[in-house]
Amino acid sequence: MPEYPRPLLPWWAAAPVAVLAGFVYDWGFPDIGIWPFAFAGIALVLLAQIGRSAWGGLLIGYLFGATFYLVHVEWTSRYLGPVPWLALSLFEAVFVALGGLAITLAYRWLPRAASGRWMRLVALPALVAGLWTTRELAIGTVPYGGFPWARAAHSQSLSPFAETVSWVGQLGLSFLMVFIAAALIEWARVGAWRDLRTALPALLAIVVGMVLPAWPTSAGENLRVASVQGNGPAGYFDERERGDVLRSQLEATAPVLDEDGIDVLLWPEGSVDIDPTRDPATAATLDRLAGRLDGAPLVVNTVTVDGDDEDARFYNTSLLWEEGEGAVDRYSKRHPVPFGEYIPDRDFYMLFAPDLISLVQRGYSPGTDAPVFDLGDAIAGLAICFDVIYDDVIWQGAREGAEVYLLQTNNADFRNTDENLQQLAIARLRAIETGRSVVNISTVGTSQVIEADGRTIDALPADEPGAMVTDVTLRTGLTPAVVLGEWIPGVIASGSLAGLVLCGVLARRRRTAVSADEAPTV
Repeated sequence: MPEYPRPLLPWWAAAPVAVLAGFVYDWGFPDIGIWPFAFAGIALVLLAQIGRSAWGGLLIGYLFGATFYLVHVEWTSRYLGPVPWLALSLFEAVFVALGGLAITLAYRWLPRAASGRWMRLVALPALVAGLWTTRELAIGTVPYGGFPWARAAHSQSLSPFAETVSWVGQLGLSFLMVFIAAALIEWARVGAWRDLRTALPALLAIVVGMVLPAWPTSAGENLRVASVQGNGPAGYFDERERGDVLRSQLEATAPVLDEDGIDVLLWPEGSVDIDPTRDPATAATLDRLAGRLDGAPLVVNTVTVDGDDEDARFYNTSLLWEEGEGAVDRYSKRHPVPFGEYIPDRDFYMLFAPDLISLVQRGYSPGTDAPVFDLGDAIAGLAICFDVIYDDVIWQGAREGAEVYLLQTNNADFRNTDENLQQLAIARLRAIETGRSVVNISTVGTSQVIEADGRTIDALPADEPGAMVTDVTLRTGLTPAVVLGEWIPGVIASGSLAGLVLCGVLARRRRTAVSADEAPTV
C-alpha cells in the first residue's frame, strides 16, 4: 500500500472546495438554518482532506475553518470593527487546521494499520468523527476557558437529530454527524455497490439519530413565569442615563402586573442598571414591584461589587429578590467573556490594539455560586448570556435539582445580526439535552419559552418591548447526557487520540516490514 492514499481532489479543486465547505457548513446554522447543509459542509471538507500531505491537511483545515468562522461570527464586528472579528475567526481556524491535520493522518494511517472492508466502513469514520469532536472540545476549553460556539450539533436544534442530545449531549451529536458523513464517503470509496450490507453503518447511524426519542423526564406541576423584554438602551454604546434600562423594564412589566398567579418574574441580563444591593431607592423599587405581584420573587440581573477601590471585584450577577428581604440569593456569571467582559493579559494585548483594549475599563470576575435558585415553588437552573454554551453550568444546574431553566441574556450589542438566533438554537438544544423547559429572556430579543421537547410555546418579537406570562412544566429526572456529562467527550477525545497514535505506530511497523521484505538479498 502506498504511503500516501491518492487524493480524491487535485489541489486546484481541493482548496476551493474547502472554502466552499466553510460557506455550506454555515448555511446549516441560523440565520439560514437549513440543517442538512451542515452534513454537506462536513462531507465537502473531508473529501478535500483525503490523501493530502501533513501540510496539505493543515492548509485545507485552515481554509475551511477561516471561511466558516469569518461568516459565522461576523456579528462580532457589529460595533468594534474588523479587528476582533478577524482575530477571533483566524485564531479559531488554527484549531480547525490542527484538527484537519489529525483527520488527514487518520485517512493515511488507519488503512495501512488495519486492512479490511469493515475497518474502512466503521473504524475509519469513527476515528475521523472522534478527531473532529476532539477539536470541538479543545476549542471549547482553551484558551481563557474556550469558546464552545458553533459546534456541529448547534446546527441541528430544529432537525430530526436534535433529540439525540438528551442521550449523548452536544459533543456526542457532533460525533454522530461527522460519523454519518465520513461513513457515506467510505461507502462510496469502497465501491461495494452491490452489497447493501456495506451501507449499514451509515444507514444505522442515520436511523438511530433520527428516530431515537428524547430521554423522558417526569412532568410535575406548572410554574407561571412572567418574563419581560424591556428593549431598553442596554447596549455597550447605547446612549443612556442612569436608570434608563430599569425604567424600560418597569414600563414593559406594567401590563402583566394584574395577571393572577404569577410565581416568578424574570428579567434579562443587565436589566437593573443600578445595583439594588447598594442603592436603597432601587431596592425600594424592586420591593414595590414584588408587592404588586403578591410577593412573587423576582429574578433580575445587575453589576455587583465586592471590595472597594483598587481591590474591588466586579461580577455579572443575577439576584433572587423577595419583598422586604432583598437579595436572598445570587448567581454570578461563571464564564465572563474574554475581551468583552474582561481583558486577560491586558499588558500584552495593549501592545497590539491599545484603542480597543482600552474600551474595556472594568473587568468582571468569574462567579463560584451554584447556578440554581430556590423559588419556593420550584428549583430554577440559571445561565447568564454566553454561560449557556458551557456544559458545566448547565449540567451542574440539572444535577442540583433544577426543574426549569431561566436563561438571561443581553443581545443589545448584536441587534440585527445572527448572534441572537444562534444563541437561541443553543438554548433550544439545552432544553432537549436536560429534559427541562427553558425560558430564554433577552433585553431586546429574541425571547422564547421552549418546552423540554424543543417546541416554542411562547415568544416575543425582537426589538420591541413586551412581556410573556407562561405556564411552564416543571420536570425532574436526569437524562443520560447529564448523568454521563464529562465522560462522553472525555472518552471520545482520549479514544480517538489514542486510536490515531496506535494507527500511526502500526502503519509505521507495516511499512518497515514491507520495506524489509522488498529489500534485495545477497
